[in-house]
Amino acid sequence: MKQNPSDPVIDEIREVRHRISARFDHDPTRLVAYYIEIQKQHQHRLIESAKRAERPSQSAAQPVIPADAPQAARR
Repeated sequence: MKQNPSDPVIDEIREVRHRISARFDHDPTRLVAYYIEIQKQHQHRLIESAKRAERPSQSAAQPVIPADAPQAARR
């Protein structure tokens, strides 16, 4: 497998992410909770994807059916 040359920016991002993870003893549950809290604190900075903004959120129990689907598929 061919390895890509090192990118200093990517290396720095990985180092920062590793240090943040270490603050939580690399515990995924605590790390995700931290990131969720950061997301809440900076909600005004987040940009909603165009695809998600087009329609209201739907649960897995309600599949998305395209508008041009045959009538039988909409039942």
